[in-house]
Amino acid sequence: MRQLLLISSSRVHGTGYLDHCAEQVQDLLSGLHRVLFIPWALADHDAYAETARARFEAMGLGLDSIHRASSPAAAVEAAEAVFIGGGNTFRLLKTLWESGVVEPLRRKADAGMPYMGTSAGSNVACATIKTTNDMPIIYPPTFEALALVPFNINPHYLDPDPSSKHKGETRETRIREFHELNETPVVGLREGSMLRIEGGSVELRGGVGARLFRRGEEAEEFSSGADLSFLVG
Repeated sequence: MRQLLLISSSRVHGTGYLDHCAEQVQDLLSGLHRVLFIPWALADHDAYAETARARFEAMGLGLDSIHRASSPAAAVEAAEAVFIGGGNTFRLLKTLWESGVVEPLRRKADAGMPYMGTSAGSNVACATIKTTNDMPIIYPPTFEALALVPFNINPHYLDPDPSSKHKGETRETRIREFHELNETPVVGLREGSMLRIEGGSVELRGGVGARLFRRGEEAEEFSSGADLSFLVG
């Protein structure tokens, strides 16, 4: 039974790293001792791992970073839980594929290993990374991701501002463009929101809500606590 926590962002305004979701993280990882961290979405792996280590140690959990493992695939196989942090989604997905950890991550998550992601780490848990906000600074071998869930996420989702004079595309516009060519539903996760998945159950958490976009349909608004299990049914 899959145990996933897909978080829009690692920080929200006025709080520190993972502070806004610490309770949810501790719930996901209850009874465990160590977490395997994947820092590949950022360039400075050492600094990123130290930031994550300090926060997890404050929650009573040890943390190992995959970039220090002699065999990334073996590190995944041995992991109690995995956390993939945010950054650039294209760089992250490229490294996941090239390091040979995509299949072990899928297999372990399918078997019930807790998986949590923030931003890019949530993007790569989805069907594809086609609804990331990031620039394609490098080419992954494919846009196909871990497919732990059959939908996509747009993290850091921003609602259109009717008073704005900005003439560029809104997030909603870009998601509509995605649906001109793709069927996959997209959850627009506002900063502070997250999805908790337990087997076939999907619950929206975090207090700020989310918008669901489906091809050919009007966007739907959901509040924290909403049951979105139909997305995996």
